[in-house]
Amino acid sequence: MSGNKRLFFALWPDDRVRSDLAHLQTLLPQTQGNWVHPLDLHMTLQFLGSVPPKRERCIIEAADAIQGFPFELDISRLDFWPKPQIVWAGPEQTPAELSELVKNLAENLSKCGFKQEKRAYRPHVTLLRKTSPCMAMILEEPVAWSVNGFVLVESRPGGEPPWYKVVERWGFL
Repeated sequence: MSGNKRLFFALWPDDRVRSDLAHLQTLLPQTQGNWVHPLDLHMTLQFLGSVPPKRERCIIEAADAIQGFPFELDISRLDFWPKPQIVWAGPEQTPAELSELVKNLAENLSKCGFKQEKRAYRPHVTLLRKTSPCMAMILEEPVAWSVNGFVLVESRPGGEPPWYKVVERWGFL
């Protein structure tokens, strides 16, 4: 057994925001696909993949060095991406604080040997995977998310959901 963990950094919603995000799933056509379990709803900041135990200390230190600030995130759009076949919810505008958090996290993690993503960051919460296209829509009432920190999450697919477990938390001042 390798002992590796599948890890990623994310924004993790509180109970109210999680409930509001889960409610968005009810707005979607009840088509075939893999619904994301409400306890697994999150917004990925940086995917790390399979990480050996010896690299975890560096990852924690990279996150410890982040000095983020609380910000408001309005989840105001539902849309579909054809290549990964996902329906997602996200903001129309990315707050500067979120862009800065993602940039700083990527820079810090590069010191641990993780490559920085070449694609532009597109904040989203995946609601449904492996599904057919649906129409994009702007939400009449956006989900207001007060972001006060971020988390390190372990992905443990297989078995019954939820598949994600928060390993570590960092708050903003």
